[in-house]
Parts: sequence; structure tokens; C-alpha cells
Amino acid sequence: MVFPKSKKMARCSAFSAFTPLTDFGNSSVNHSKDNCIISNPPRIQSKLSHRRVVSSAITAQNKLMETRHSETSNNSSANPPMKLLFVEMGVGYDQHGQDVTSAAMRACRDAISSNSIPAFRSGSIPGVTFDEMKLQIKLGVPQVLQQFLDVERVKSVFPYGKILAVDVVDGGLICSSGVCVEEMGDKNDDCYIVNAAVYVGY
Repeated sequence: MVFPKSKKMARCSAFSAFTPLTDFGNSSVNHSKDNCIISNPPRIQSKLSHRRVVSSAITAQNKLMETRHSETSNNSSANPPMKLLFVEMGVGYDQHGQDVTSAAMRACRDAISSNSIPAFRSGSIPGVTFDEMKLQIKLGVPQVLQQFLDVERVKSVFPYGKILAVDVVDGGLICSSGVCVEEMGDKNDDCYIVNAAVYVGY
């Protein structure tokens, strides 16, 4: 025997079927009508949980960026940038022997050999002494040869000035010298070419 539903139960069922769930701001939405309570389905709760996780991740990322910015600012204040006066540029070759360090040293000598810097000794820059000269060196070296570069030998080219950094980047050239001279240490006919930029300041 089938018993008919009561009017109260019918109202509850109809309300459950047709009442839209539009309040997504709370973890659960309760609609009550005649003691009938409807909660958010699991799908909506899952979306809200995902939003909370994403919000927490963004907050953590922002805090990390603020920390890094603070550290960078502190380092900059501890080591202020060099006041640049001028830039010297040169090129060096090693035609025989395949020694990229020799090519780099010649590039640096080429950069500084045609210049004289009396300002540091003559006191032309108020408040700056000769001992305060600073250098930054940038070398363009073929990528396959960078592992063979002896940076300390390159630094020995500079007779004075505090070298702050030697930056090695992809550059230069490997080409043929046209001849392999075994008596000069050649293993092949490769010629190595290196470019140099020397930044001078205080």
C-alpha cells in the first residue's frame, strides 16, 4: 500500500528542487522552509576550498617578494654602485696555440693601452684618490671556450685599480687562421677572438 505524501513533505521537496543556490560567499548556504534545510553541494564547497588555497599561496608569494626586495635594498646600500667615468673597449686574438686566455688578455691590453687616466693622480675629481679607482670587466668569449678561461691571468693585465667583477658572456669568434703551425703549438688552424669592455670609475 502506498501512502500519500503529506503537504508539508511536498512543500519541502518542491522547495529543494527549485530554490537556486546563489550565495557563494559562505561555506554553506542554508535555506529553511517548514524545517527543510538545504546545504551547499560538495562541488561548491570544493570550489570555495580551492579559492582559500589559492589566496593563501598568493599571500605567501607576496611576502617572499617583499623579503627579497628588502634584502636587495640592503645589499645595494652596503655596496653602492660604481660611479662610471668611461668605458674602454678592445679585441684580442690568439692565432696559434688555441689559448682563449691569451686572447682575452690581449683584448684587455688593447682596451687600456691607448688611454691615460691622470685624473685619479692629479686630484681632478674632488674627494677621490688614486686608490679609489674601480674596474669592471666584461669579456665576450665563445661559449664552448669559456670553461678554459683563466680569469686570474686576465686580471693580471691591469696594473692598478680594484677589480669589482669579471663578467664573461657569449661572444667573440672562432675562425680559421688559414694555417696550422705545429712549431707554435697549434693543434689545428683555429683562431680565437675575444672582445673586452673595461668600465672605469670610483
